[in-house]
Amino acid sequence: MGIEGNGTTATSERNTGHVLERLTDRFGDRMSTNPTVRQQHSSQLTWLASQPPDAVVFPESTEEVSEIVRICETGRVPVIAFGAGSSFEGHVNAPFGGVSIDLSRMKNILAINAEDLDCVVQAGITRNELNEHLRDTGLFFPIDPGADASLGGMAATRASGTNAVRYGTMRENVIAVTAVMPNGEIVRTARRARKSSAGYDLTRLLVGSEGTLGVMTELSLRLSPIPEAIAAAACPFPSVGSACDAVIATIQSAIPVARVELLDEVTVKAVNRYSGLDLVETPLLLLEFHGTPEGVKEQSRRFGEIAEEFGGGPIAWADKQEDRTMLWKARHDAYWACVQLRPNARPIPTDVCVPISRLAECVEATKVEIQRLGLIAPIVGHVGDGNFHVQPLVDMTNPCEIETVRRFVGDMVERAISMDGTCTGEHGVGQEKVKYLRLEHGDATLSLMQLIKRAVDPNNIMNPGKMLEITR
Repeated sequence: MGIEGNGTTATSERNTGHVLERLTDRFGDRMSTNPTVRQQHSSQLTWLASQPPDAVVFPESTEEVSEIVRICETGRVPVIAFGAGSSFEGHVNAPFGGVSIDLSRMKNILAINAEDLDCVVQAGITRNELNEHLRDTGLFFPIDPGADASLGGMAATRASGTNAVRYGTMRENVIAVTAVMPNGEIVRTARRARKSSAGYDLTRLLVGSEGTLGVMTELSLRLSPIPEAIAAAACPFPSVGSACDAVIATIQSAIPVARVELLDEVTVKAVNRYSGLDLVETPLLLLEFHGTPEGVKEQSRRFGEIAEEFGGGPIAWADKQEDRTMLWKARHDAYWACVQLRPNARPIPTDVCVPISRLAECVEATKVEIQRLGLIAPIVGHVGDGNFHVQPLVDMTNPCEIETVRRFVGDMVERAISMDGTCTGEHGVGQEKVKYLRLEHGDATLSLMQLIKRAVDPNNIMNPGKMLEITR
């Protein structure tokens, strides 16, 4: 056998028909080859072509996932793990066909260890479903990427979101993983202890691997106490640069802000229309502070002083739960709000991340380029950790515009990497950003990643065509 081209197992060595027959015999109506179901399990949210799998299977346990993978491995048929389908970089496409393993029926909460501030869940449960279950415990799971993504998918892409500046990303909040490896074996990467020096850190290897090394089926997660007091605010600024400078000063002043989100004036205008708000239509920071009542007051006061120093204000505070909910729902709906700015265009969301000290420079340079090219490309960002998103709206019937936006995204990525940043802070690599890994990591590091992939998945059945180009 061999691995060919952009990472596909040699077609002549596959036996897809036999694999699908075995899966049908074993899973019955929990295995589908319906064209509509297959289409739903491919990339839907970007300009990447939709590439459906040959079949979709709906397991209900780790053991059933293991069975599916073992059957696929016998025919060298690709396996694509599927959570909620909310990823932006083509992670769930099946460029070489194969079987999509839909984990949406694996939603069990296996343990809540309140005294240890952790829980164990199946990978198909979403973050909102987990937090609803936790509501009466005084605890919550803080990672909030916006979409109600599955926790397995969030771990696979190393997601973060609006709370990352205080609570970290999935990398910091996943304690252990149960995963099915390419040969069907089930592994557990760690115990629940908060630290360990025993062996390789396989948890961190799998978190962020985008399904290219194994299928995560269970997660042990850190939980956080629900804050005693919460205050949210909207603060307008004269420019995106001044807003970013205020964020940098806030972080450098060790103010423990929980959320700090940037919306440029284009996004604010879209959010006002879509969500019925009346935010000042200039670059805006949305913030949230967590802690004791006294601590939140002090954090708010200190931020107000910094904001004034950079021309920000007046600050509009949202102290009531319903006001905070409305404000953050509007932020999470920004993707759909921005789509309405050009209804017949296709949104192409992308992200980069830079060291916090280079944030203002990178965002301003990106903004200048958007204006120079005449694009409609709203900017939002989890700017507390240097991560921002751009959403060009593209007329897909215009080849010149498509090419202009492709160059724009490439230039933005190169700019971020030149500032010692990364091509993606949280969306992941998927299909679309494979081409940037060599620039970011260099030949030696990329070769090491490819070596790990070949060692763990010698037949290249785990989500081939994503993250790495595998050749022989």
